[in-house]
Amino acid sequence: MISNKFKEMLSQKSVIREISVYANARGAEIGYDNVYDFSLGNPSVAVPEKFNDIVKQLLDTRDPLALHGYSPSHGLPEVRTKVAQSLANKYNLPYKMEHIFMTSGAASSVAHAVRSVVTPGEEVIAFAPFFPEYRPYVTETGAKLTIVPADLESFQINFEEFEKVISKNTAAILLNTPNNPSGVVYSTETIQHLASILKKKSEEFGQDIYIISDEPYREIVFEGVDAPIVSKFYENTIICYSFSKSLSLPGERIGYVAVNPLCKDATLIVDMCTQISRGIGHNCPSSLIQLAVSMLLEETADLKVYEKNSTILYNELTKLGFSCVKPGGTFYIFPKAPIEDAKEFCQKALEYDLAIVPGDSFGAPGYFRMAYCVPTQKVENSLEAIRKLAAYYGME
Repeated sequence: MISNKFKEMLSQKSVIREISVYANARGAEIGYDNVYDFSLGNPSVAVPEKFNDIVKQLLDTRDPLALHGYSPSHGLPEVRTKVAQSLANKYNLPYKMEHIFMTSGAASSVAHAVRSVVTPGEEVIAFAPFFPEYRPYVTETGAKLTIVPADLESFQINFEEFEKVISKNTAAILLNTPNNPSGVVYSTETIQHLASILKKKSEEFGQDIYIISDEPYREIVFEGVDAPIVSKFYENTIICYSFSKSLSLPGERIGYVAVNPLCKDATLIVDMCTQISRGIGHNCPSSLIQLAVSMLLEETADLKVYEKNSTILYNELTKLGFSCVKPGGTFYIFPKAPIEDAKEFCQKALEYDLAIVPGDSFGAPGYFRMAYCVPTQKVENSLEAIRKLAAYYGME
């Protein structure tokens, strides 16, 4: 008998993916240059050429059996050591190999982190707007996901609402900065305030509350933006990282869990991840790709285009009268729709061959997300369609 649970989930498909599928089909019909697809957060810049050179070198010089064999459950020791050294040097925290667990990307990292510190029936809190896939990441563990409503003025954390929901049942906070979908980076003041609340509540409740810090956009921060590392301010922090955005490697599915060395039971949590892998099948990411990224830990793809695209869209949208918080990083912008129903607005946008995503599934109805990880020329070409859509709603 098939699983009714997952059968029912078919009716809750990703809105992002469905709009992306539509845009691809429309592109096949009228030409991809004529469709302005801002639906999917797929990096648009090339992987560094050095990455390709490193892969070729590894293929030419390493023992094929070792290079293509299973890695240890924790990941390759030399890779974990290099990741730890890089984090220690960047953030002046005493990371060592035993604090690192290699994963198949950020989704796998979050899946491991949640299971390591949350038990069924407990609660994980996230802040709107949030990545919709957090729901299955958390609820599939048997835990409850509680969403704190957004601060629509700044998209920083809504602390007044947060303090209303945190309770003895709260095991972890799932944090995403720089943020998908808003593009906002939580400030040092925001992170310090969050840390102070969690320290106070942990003491009050007599239990540890963890921050699971989802950081795939950590390197995509725009000039002059305050972008603190969460682990510097809160000891019980578990970083979930991916190289998908920093190195433009989403298809290689490689990342890591990094448990703050000052966290209680830090090495135990990493060891537990090896057993969690047995249950969810996310074990032993590619040895070849682990080795390759370990040689590029201090480098990124050429990410400058994202800030350029952000500026073009932000200036045009605000000029037309859209209300929008200026992104501080990522490759997303999250304006307010000119009507209450963002789903209706995004449906109308498709008539102008603009593929944008309503904010309802991100926990912010009335807003829409544009993923501007596309060539700058396409961003510029899309402006006329955006103007026509705005004009339909009486905006100038």
